[in-house]
Amino acid sequence: MAKAKAEKSGTKENPWKLKTPPGTSEYEMYRDETADPPVLVCTVGTTVLKYDLRAIDDLHAMLKAHGDWMALGGADEQKPAAEGTVEAWGRSPKNPVGGWYGLRKGYRGRFGMYMPPLLEALGLAEVEHNPRNNRMRAK
Repeated sequence: MAKAKAEKSGTKENPWKLKTPPGTSEYEMYRDETADPPVLVCTVGTTVLKYDLRAIDDLHAMLKAHGDWMALGGADEQKPAAEGTVEAWGRSPKNPVGGWYGLRKGYRGRFGMYMPPLLEALGLAEVEHNPRNNRMRAK
């Protein structure tokens, strides 16, 4: 998706249409800035996940500071995240929000699966698209 096109979408009426890094599943995301806190709404089939909207800027800043490729490590909330992955950072007490970016209890995980393609669509990151063990880095 071209950066200009990505910047014009991202509303409920015109959501970002994305694919998981391996390309096996499609999903949509949009910003809801009227929510408190503002959120990213991620719809995968009939499942709705919500992430703190600041995750876009915070993840990009962390990747820039990291300076190299980082494993994605997407995992459900009930499973532990592998250390040193985007998923682990997205739920770490050491990140800028002090814990989970996922806001819907029971559905707070998969940060490392659904956030990287959005950053890629926005032109903020490069994401690998292998069948497994994908990584990302800041642009």
